[in-house]
Order: sequence, then structure tokens, then C-alpha cells
Amino acid sequence: MENGEGVARDPVAAARLYCEAARLGDAASQFNLGWMYSNGRGVERNDTWAAFFFHAAAEQGYEQAQRMLERVGGAPTYVPDCMRDPEPARQALRRAPAAPAIAVRSNGPSYIVELVKKIAPQFKVHPQLVLSVIEVESRFDTVALSPKNAKGLMQLIPDTAARFGVRNPYDAAQNIRGGTAYLQWLLAYYQGDVALAAAAYNAGERAVDRYRGVPPYAETRAYVRKVIDLFGAHFQPFDASVTTPSPQFGVARGAAALGSR
Repeated sequence: MENGEGVARDPVAAARLYCEAARLGDAASQFNLGWMYSNGRGVERNDTWAAFFFHAAAEQGYEQAQRMLERVGGAPTYVPDCMRDPEPARQALRRAPAAPAIAVRSNGPSYIVELVKKIAPQFKVHPQLVLSVIEVESRFDTVALSPKNAKGLMQLIPDTAARFGVRNPYDAAQNIRGGTAYLQWLLAYYQGDVALAAAAYNAGERAVDRYRGVPPYAETRAYVRKVIDLFGAHFQPFDASVTTPSPQFGVARGAAALGSR
């Protein structure tokens, strides 16, 4: 549609489809849409929009996008409407089952499952959510080490380990305690929204805030889907006393907080 190859040329429809794919994390679509806006090819030239899409692609390692950013400047502070999850979908998630109805189920080693069952309630986090994160992060490997130096069961990077008082990330109990404390903080920050909390666990809360939702990274989108599929809910009751909510998500998502008890 962009170039009229085999179909009628329709750059407006091409831009719409590129943006839909870009929202779902396709770096090539992010780059192509940035190219259209930077050159005014079939759409009105807009270097600010071009910068947004080039920046998203560059964050996923798309080298051409990194070079194009030098031409159009850095990323803007807003998110185009087409890059936001549709509001009807968000409303449906808010009506999803809450976490307490979910049973604890896992194929992980029994001693890890028992540790999670003991530790998670101390942080008011459902054990199944913790087990879901562990499975996606490390497949229950206590000595897992990522290329980004994330360590142990819940793949704690050094900054996160220090932030939550973990001295030995390869100690299963310490790792679970630190990772669960981080989940507790994220759930309070995003007011029980599991998708946003999981996205932030994977990509960082700054990325979630900047994109005002799950970032358009293929890895993060897939990560969130896996966690939610394993957990079985989109909402987890949260302790509002842990931290103030994200300035980007200031309204509780359809359920009451646990409060400050």
C-alpha cells in the first residue's frame, strides 16, 4: 500500500497499518513509519512524529533507526494516539477476574514453590504472580545469568538487587524476596495493573511511563503475554501505602487498593 506494489497505492492506509504493527512491537514497521514522516512520503512531513518512531525502533536495536535519529532529533514526550492500547480493551481488562480467585500452580521445584508461598504473602503479592515471573524470567534456574547481568530466579540486575536489599542474588530466598518486593512496588505504582507491572519489570518503569502503557518492544509485549497467561488475571490487589501511583496512571483500575494496613 505504501508503494502501490500489487495493490492500489494508499499511503494513509499503509501508515495506519504500520502504526498498528508498531504498537505491537514490530521494529521494521516503526522504522518504515518514521521514514514516511521524515520524508513526507504519502503523509504530511512531521519530524517530531518521525523521531518518535525512529526512537522506538532504535531502542529495539534497529541500526538504521539509530542513524536517522541524528537527522530528526530525539524522541518527543508524547505518544501518538495510534500507539496507545485501545480504550475498550483497557476497560475489558479492568473487569477481568481479580487475583485472589487464582490457584497456585507451578511445575517448578517444590522447594522454590514453597519459598514463594511463604514469602509472597508477606508482600501482599499473589504467589502465582511471583511464580509466573520466575518461570518467564529464569525457568526456575537459581544461577541464571543474562547478558544484561540479571541474576538468579527473578533475574535481578545489580541496581534492583541493591534497591531491595539483596546481597546474594543467587540465594533463592533472597532473590525471591527482592523480586517480590519489586513486584509489590510496581503493583502499587501501577495500581494493580498486572500488564503494566510486568512490562515495567521487564523494561523498567521509566519506559512504561514514557510510552504511557506497555512499551512497543516485541520482547516486552511477548513477556507480558506470557506472565498474564501463567498468572491468569489482569489485576492484583495492591498496597497503596507502598508508593504513590505513577503520574501517568493516576486512577485506580477498577478495584480497591488493599490500603495502608
